[in-house]
Amino acid sequence: MHEALAQVRRDLGPEAAVLHTREVRDRWLGVLPGRRRIEVTASREVNVPSRLRQRTPAEPALRPQPTAQAADETKLSRQVQGQLSTLQAMMKDLCRRSKDRGRGDWPEEYFRLFTDLLDVDVGEDVARELVERVRIDPSNEGLCDPMMLKARVAGLIEDDVPIAGPIRITPGRCRLAALVGPTGVGKTTTIAKLAANFRLKEKRRVGLITVDTYRIAAVEQLRTYADIIDLPMHVVSTQREMRETVKRMDHLDLILLDTAGRSPKDEIRIQELKMFLNDARADEVHLVLSSGSGARTLEQAAEQFAVVGPTSLILTKLDESGGLGNVLPLLRNRGLPLSYLTDGQNVPDDIQTADAHRLARMILQFD
Repeated sequence: MHEALAQVRRDLGPEAAVLHTREVRDRWLGVLPGRRRIEVTASREVNVPSRLRQRTPAEPALRPQPTAQAADETKLSRQVQGQLSTLQAMMKDLCRRSKDRGRGDWPEEYFRLFTDLLDVDVGEDVARELVERVRIDPSNEGLCDPMMLKARVAGLIEDDVPIAGPIRITPGRCRLAALVGPTGVGKTTTIAKLAANFRLKEKRRVGLITVDTYRIAAVEQLRTYADIIDLPMHVVSTQREMRETVKRMDHLDLILLDTAGRSPKDEIRIQELKMFLNDARADEVHLVLSSGSGARTLEQAAEQFAVVGPTSLILTKLDESGGLGNVLPLLRNRGLPLSYLTDGQNVPDDIQTADAHRLARMILQFD
């Protein structure tokens, strides 16, 4: 067939139309099949119409039908494009809300005050509340100076922070103060600072008791401090020993009780701690927490240790915290007064009686 069509193009030209083709065989002697041949009927004169339907000018040209894989890829592409569009819209909304959050109809100086509070780790809700209290105070009307506005916030924080004051010693009576709290917050070092200050600076008769037998290093650390400061120290491991030791030391002005660190989630150990404190008949129970912990962690620890009856709060490691705004919810919500602050490892120097004015300035990072 290929050879026959090639001959048609040679003889009649490329425009020739094929009218008919068939295959024929010669018959040898009229009976037996002979050679196979191709018969082609063609013409240069006859116009043969196309068998394909001609589209009208208004009809679109035929397009190849997509395969199943191509259809899936197209669908996936559309889904991805839709998701990208949704994410873009969410990002725009988030940026807008981040810019305007809490702003309401605040003037620029109040919005700047709000962002300054966020920068020192004050929670968004607390920051908004403080700024709004300053804004609606009639005495602050027309006040635009950033430092003056920050001073107003400092005053509000001072009013919100309860202060317990230092351990108070009554002449002729032995006072027992216990320190409790989670592991790693600096209880033993704080005990040493308190002991050194009362013994060396105030010339009080001070004794140490520890029930932290879980950590040998803690006992040895406290014993080293006791030897340096020349203080009596006892290690107790049972409730009976606690009662006997306290009675044996009741001639002193102050007994400082160091306890083992407890996980806030370990309810059994905390109950055990409570029994030791009951047997010791502690006059004061100071909950020691690290200021480097998050706001939620601080509040959870205070809630779990509430069963031992803390009377005041000691915040440690202020020198290791980038911002102190995280302690505000604890101080405002728990109602536990603050007794001491520590800001270093040096004994006896890096401890001070809590002061609301100084703490507020530290939280706001006043120079």
